[in-house]
Parts: sequence; structure tokens; C-alpha cells
Amino acid sequence: MSPPLLKLGAVLSTVAMISNWMSQTLPSLVGLNTTRLPTSDTLTQISPKEGWQVYSSAQDPDGRCICTVVAPEQNLCSRDAKSRQLRQLLEKVQNMSQSIEVLNLRTQRDFQYVLKMETQMKGLKAKFRQIEDDRKTLMTKHFQELKEKMDELLPLIPVLEQYKTDAKLITQFKEEIRNLSTVLTGIQEEIGAYDYEELHQRVLSLETRLRDCMKKLTCGKLMKITGPITVKISGTRFGAWMTDPLASEKNNRVWYMDSYTNNKIVREYKSIADFVSGAESRTYNLPFKWAGTNHVVYNGSLYFNKYQSNIIIKYSFDTGRVLAQRSLEYAGFHNVYPYTWGGFSDIDLMADEIGLWAVYATNQNAGNIVISQLNQDTLEVLKSWSTGYPKRSAGESFMICGTLYVTNSHLTGAKVYYSYSTKTSTYEYTDIPFHNQYFHISMLDYNARDRALYAWNNGHQVLFNVTLFHVIKTEDDT
Repeated sequence: MSPPLLKLGAVLSTVAMISNWMSQTLPSLVGLNTTRLPTSDTLTQISPKEGWQVYSSAQDPDGRCICTVVAPEQNLCSRDAKSRQLRQLLEKVQNMSQSIEVLNLRTQRDFQYVLKMETQMKGLKAKFRQIEDDRKTLMTKHFQELKEKMDELLPLIPVLEQYKTDAKLITQFKEEIRNLSTVLTGIQEEIGAYDYEELHQRVLSLETRLRDCMKKLTCGKLMKITGPITVKISGTRFGAWMTDPLASEKNNRVWYMDSYTNNKIVREYKSIADFVSGAESRTYNLPFKWAGTNHVVYNGSLYFNKYQSNIIIKYSFDTGRVLAQRSLEYAGFHNVYPYTWGGFSDIDLMADEIGLWAVYATNQNAGNIVISQLNQDTLEVLKSWSTGYPKRSAGESFMICGTLYVTNSHLTGAKVYYSYSTKTSTYEYTDIPFHNQYFHISMLDYNARDRALYAWNNGHQVLFNVTLFHVIKTEDDT
């Protein structure tokens, strides 16, 4: 029973007790408890010393007793004890009657208050039920967002597992992800069992630590190529598309150059999403036609091979002007030493974690591949390495951390077959397969920021993920 109802019950019980007391106490106070009332309407005499006479008695229709009382003789002293008792009793009865009336009014008021509160409580109960339903819906949405965030983090684990050192750190990351995944699964079964803000902060902390760990990665050796991921289908069978590896995280511009010759138009898109939807943001009309598909955007400028020459051009997207141009000495051009697929791919410009590179062939090196590191401002050759791999036998090639990786085919069954390290000036034969989904690769370049290979595969713009064998820098490393 609610408190207002308990209060009402107590009031009614008090009224009953007062009525019972009056029925038992009043006769004794006036001296009537020793007198038996007759069952008829006859007069019953009382001793004169008593001072009172009961004249008659009867019952009313409701069953209540009605008595006719004769007052004592006039010559009795006004200070008679029973008279005083009667006056006192009458005063008490009047006071009690007034109290009962006040109590009755309060009881009626409290009863109306109880009725009003009952209505309000029913309304509040309905509101609380609605709030609880809304809370569960909101919590479900929040925890689903957390789970999606966890799904985005999980693909980073296979990369971390390739690290040779700091296995304890990687194990700790995996355990935290496993624990959070277990908690999130439990939350889906019982919403509200855990604090959302605490979990959100744990996920953000874990993501920050993983990103910091990725920033500590030194250059690594290529271990695996997965994919491809088809981004878009456009253009001819041959072309190039790229992003700037030195751009900030918020700058995700894409550049698109269709065909391997007889073209000077470069198309720019603000993001991958705009590239996919075709929302072009700007076009550039180069001062010269390009040769091949092996161009590169590096630190805000486009580097390309000028058509029918071994001249390298540096073109600024910001100013729309040529900043530098230089002839690559002894480099073959115009299909003298192209890749297997042809297309004037004699000179391949590329960039990695170390800097800007040119890969080509010369008569002096018997048509085998030459690797040259370039100054990005002047295009001057800083250092060159001569390999023993024939340029015409290569399907495509790319640089990762100062090592050149050469594919043995641009058709089906593609794999990385040969690598040459500029750090040690040594080579080795490798066997790293990758899926040539559309059967004709005419451009394959590594992007150090994205840690991915950009490829033009028979009119399809695709991405390959790469797995590198890394060593993590620790605070003790010098």
C-alpha cells in the first residue's frame, strides 16, 4: 500500500477508536453504568441522592439508543461533583466533536490528494517506460557503432603479426581487442550492462596506440600481396592513377592520366569517393605529351617522361608551371627498352619511403635495368645501381624502402620474381604471387603513405594491399 493510502487507513482507525472510547467511558462519567435501562417506555426512578432520573428510553429507526433524562432538583449545590464532571465531559465531547470534524475534513482532502497522486503516478510510470525503451534503442545504436569501429581495427592485426620483435606488445594488443570484442558481444545480449563511455574511451585509446605503433615502423621487406580491390572501371586499357604519398592525412586528392601517349590532360579529384563518382574538381593541360604510364605525383608535383625523349619533367599542380626538366643520360626511350607490354614504358618514375627514383635501361648496361635515385627539386641523379635483370623481360616494377621488386609478367600468373636492394647492392629471386584479375597490368606503383600498390589493370583502377616484414623501433633504439 502506498503512503497516502496508509495515512487514510490510520485516520479511519483513529475515528473508530474514539467512537469506541466514548461508548464505554461516557456512561461511567455521568453515572449511568450502574443503571439498567428498561426494555419498555416506562419511567424508572433513581434515588434522589443520585440527582438524575431516566424518564424513558427507546431506539430510533437506525438502532441508536434515545434516553429522556430528568435533571436533579433545583436545590442541589451548583458545585456538585457530578455537575462539574458533566460540564467537563460536555466540553470534552464538544472538543472531540470539533477535532473529529477537522480530522474528517483533512481525511477528505488527503483522499482527494491520493486520487490526484494516483493519476500522476500512472502518467509517470508510462513516461519512465518510454524513457527506458528510448534508452535501450540509443544504447544499441552506440554499441553497434563501437562494434563497427572494432571491425575496422581488426585488419591491422595480420600486419602486426609479421613483426619480428616486440611480440609481447602485439600479444597485448590482440588480448585487448579480444576482450573488447567479448564485452561488445555481451552488450548486444544485455544492453546497459556496461558503461558506454568507458568502452568508447578504451577503443579510442587502443586505436591511438595502434596508429602510434604503425608510425614507428621502419622499412621492411615485401612478404605478401593481397587483393585486388577494384576501385573503378574507366578509360582505355592503358593509363595511370595515383595519390601523393607526401600529402597530409586530410589531403586525399587523386590524379588520373588515361592512355600511354598522345595526351596532355590530367584530371584531379578531391578524394577517392569523388573519383569513384566521377566528381572531377580540376583539369590540367600539360605543356608536353607524356610517354608511357609510369608517372608519379610526389610532394605536390607531377613527374613524367616527355614524349619521344628521355627527358624527365617536374610539373607543379599549384602553379601550373614546369619547375624542372632534365635528360636521363643514356636512358633508352620510345620503345627501345620498354616493359613486356610495350606502350613506351621505357622510363619508370616512382617514389617510396626513401625518395624519388627512375628505373630504365641503357645500352651500357646491355639493356638491363638501371636504378637511379633522383633529387626531387633538380632531377639530378644522386646515385645509380646497375642490375642484371633485362628490362624487356619485366612485366612491371615498383620500389619499397629502397628495394626494387620486378614482376615477371603483365598477363595471368603474375608474381614478384626478382628484387634488388640498393642498400646492399644485392639481388635475389623471389616467389610472391598476386592476382592479375583483369589479365593486363600496364601500371603498378607503390604508395608509402597508403602502404598499397596502385594498378591499372585492363581499364580497371585497382588497389593491392602489401604485407611487409617490419622491425619496430623501441625507445632504446638509437
